[in-house]
Amino acid sequence: MNEQSEPPSPAPVPGRASAVLRSVALGLLDLKADPLPKMSKPRWLAWLPHLVLLYLAVAFFAVTTEQLSNHYEVHGSVRPLLATLVGGSIAIALRWPIAGYWVGLIGAGLIAGEIHGHVGQGQSWPWMPAGMFAFAPVLLLVALRVPPRVTVGAVTVAVACTGLAEALFRPENSGTTTPGAILLFAFTGLLGYALRATRLTRTQLVEQETLTEEERARRTLLEERSRIARELHDVVAHHMSVISIQAQVAPYLVENPSEELKENLAGIRANAVEALTELRRVLGVLRSEHPDEAAELHHPQPTLAELGGLVDNVRAAGLEVTVEIAGIRRPLSPGVELTAYRIVQEALSNCLRHAPGSRVEVGIAYGPRDVHLCVANTAPTRPAPPTMGAGHGLLGMRERAGMLGGELAAGHRPDGGYEVSAVLPMDPAPPGGVTSAGPERNEKDS
Repeated sequence: MNEQSEPPSPAPVPGRASAVLRSVALGLLDLKADPLPKMSKPRWLAWLPHLVLLYLAVAFFAVTTEQLSNHYEVHGSVRPLLATLVGGSIAIALRWPIAGYWVGLIGAGLIAGEIHGHVGQGQSWPWMPAGMFAFAPVLLLVALRVPPRVTVGAVTVAVACTGLAEALFRPENSGTTTPGAILLFAFTGLLGYALRATRLTRTQLVEQETLTEEERARRTLLEERSRIARELHDVVAHHMSVISIQAQVAPYLVENPSEELKENLAGIRANAVEALTELRRVLGVLRSEHPDEAAELHHPQPTLAELGGLVDNVRAAGLEVTVEIAGIRRPLSPGVELTAYRIVQEALSNCLRHAPGSRVEVGIAYGPRDVHLCVANTAPTRPAPPTMGAGHGLLGMRERAGMLGGELAAGHRPDGGYEVSAVLPMDPAPPGGVTSAGPERNEKDS
């Protein structure tokens, strides 16, 4: 049988290799500032890495000076200059890593040229005994803040310079430093890469946690608005039903209504019925957790007239509740009635959860243009039982008040208690005038 030929292997792409080399070269020539970041935890050790590296810079300055003088018999003003290049490269790399790298490499080259004629039997060259260890912190600072390919380039350049110097200019009887440079510089580059990857991973994790918290808060807000929309559905449906009934009955209230009037009223009723049907179809989905489930049965929405039953239930649960009503009590619009009732209900629920044994005062004041609500409790007399996670009752109350153009505030009282107060307008603002509630604070919530 004819053997099936293997597919040809992809041809190498010269342009890609040249692009990599170009990016490495640009990275090794990028002298921009990139300060070494502080430690985040613990805070009292935030500057410890900087202090350690500055100490190493001073220490290697002293060691280089001593070895130039005692081991290689280098004296004069050139000795402190060369030692300054060695120690200064570490200090420079704290802020300018690539610049510090080149200062350290140039300093090593100058030292190698200066000691070339002073190398004795078995002495190391081109690196002095402490030279490689002085250059390692510089290479580590580079690896911490540049991409991995640039780190590989930096290590390769340092090792290549060492090998070429030994191959071309090595003094007789001197010890080799190339194997040690390969091992030390490669280990330093790998260590810097690992630390950099760990730091980047932690940064990405913090960013992801922040995004998750924002998404959770946004989802909670949408869920609360959806719950409010489900409750207000009955209020809107009621008004649409009234319009439909009034349009149907209106012709019988007028003696000898004209055909034009009958047609207009019939059109009004037809539009109201159609709008009511569409409203129930759309908002009915919001009443169930799953779209395929049937909508829940419609129940009358509570009003402030039913506040007595709510207070009795809270009293039966063990709280001492008093109610004060100021002003002329009068019926409000359905949306305001529902919102006021839900705010009081949620505030009393918070008292039951977080302030067992406290005394609660509920105040309702009817003003000329708005209604004021206040639910305040004293300090609890016993520890509150643990709750399953953090609720979002305050968020819901703020959304309800903000939807009507009102305001809501909540916070701790000086006596250790807690207070929730709201102002709701008698005539709610139109949807375009609703302002969003203020930023959430760390407050007690359901």
